[in-house]
This record gives sequence, C-alpha cells and structure tokens, in this order.
Amino acid sequence: MRLYGVVTDSIVDGPGFRTAIFTQGCMHHCEGCHNPDSHDPSGGKEWTLDDIEVKFTNNPLLDGITLSGGDPFMQPAGCAELARRAHAKGLNVWTFSGYTYEHLLEMAKTNADFADLLNETDVLVDGPFVLALRSLDLLFAGSKNQRLIDLQKTRETGTITLYQPPQW
Repeated sequence: MRLYGVVTDSIVDGPGFRTAIFTQGCMHHCEGCHNPDSHDPSGGKEWTLDDIEVKFTNNPLLDGITLSGGDPFMQPAGCAELARRAHAKGLNVWTFSGYTYEHLLEMAKTNADFADLLNETDVLVDGPFVLALRSLDLLFAGSKNQRLIDLQKTRETGTITLYQPPQW
C-alpha cells in the first residue's frame, strides 16, 4: 500500500487513543484540504500490510485505528485487510472518505473491495471537505456537510444512523 504517513498516537481522528493511517491518493482535491500532499496516487511511500499492522499491534492503550488520507477508497482492498486485522485485535475502525455513503453504496454494488471496506468500517466520516462549511467546533469532522455514520447501527436498522459519542 502507498501511505502518506502513520500517526501512532492520535486523539483527533476518532474517539480514544488511535493509530491514524493516512493513505496516499485522493481524487477529490478539496479546497483547503488538510493533507494536500496525499492527493498524488504515486506519492508517499510503499508499505507492506505487515509493516502497517505493527504500528497498531503493540500498544495496549489503543482503542482503534483510523483510515484517512488521501481517500482510503482509492486502496480499498488493502484498507479492508488492515481493518480486519484491527478488528481481530479488538480495535474499532473509523474510515474517512470524501465520497458520500450513498455513493460508496452504489460503488459497492460493482466493486467487491468497496463493499469489503464498508463492511469492515465501524464509523464512516463521509463527504468532501467544504471550505465554506469549515468548523472547528465539529467532533472529528472538518466541515458541516460531513457525517459521522455509525455503520454498525446503520446495517442493523437499515437507516443511516449517526455516531453518538459516549456521555460521561
């Protein structure tokens, strides 16, 4: 897989303590993108799945991994496998994508790798970053059009269900 980078101690890319995996390659080119150097599919660095897995294996404090980018759906097979490995370790998986959930569902009808990654994702942060809708007050999203979709509950109910953070 080509990665833009890995952050092993993120607290801003989903709930709890996480390893954030930034994939390389994005076709959205959102104005004001936080990671514009991740757009070029040939940029970044090549990693093996095993080398990436090591980044989220040896930390007992880890709550989950976040697949971000770039756009993880540019490399859905590798991202789905990483998500499977994370789940096998008891970690949750958040995936950020510039595509909307509805678009990803349509793509998943003809692309098994898209379907696989969606099925391995616990929470999807969907939609492109829109600079005019940027807000620093949002939980785990950059602009007001982006949704935090609880895919586990969405699959159970058949209705899009937004993520609800724990109440302390």
